[in-house]
Amino acid sequence: MIHELRVYTTLPGRLPNLLARFEKHTLAIWARHGIRQAGFWTTLVGPDSNDLTYLLAWESLGEREAKWSAFLADPAWIAARDESEKDGPINARVSSSFLAPTSFSAVR
Repeated sequence: MIHELRVYTTLPGRLPNLLARFEKHTLAIWARHGIRQAGFWTTLVGPDSNDLTYLLAWESLGEREAKWSAFLADPAWIAARDESEKDGPINARVSSSFLAPTSFSAVR
């Protein structure tokens, strides 16, 4: 099992738009593609108040490549993304890291 750590830094004032897109659209599309989320967080205290941080769980990088590619090509995702950005972009930056658990990690 590997986890993908994704951090979306939104443009000022646009975090609510990103949260709504995930809640109303993205999670249902992910479910259809078998994409498993391991948690979502916003920053309560700290300098990154415009960030949405989340983890995705994958069996392998191959699984990630296949499912993520299918998700990005899904017409429902493209429509939801375009609609949510009709007033302009939401994100200033998106980063992605792939994490492997240590032998002593409680999360595997």
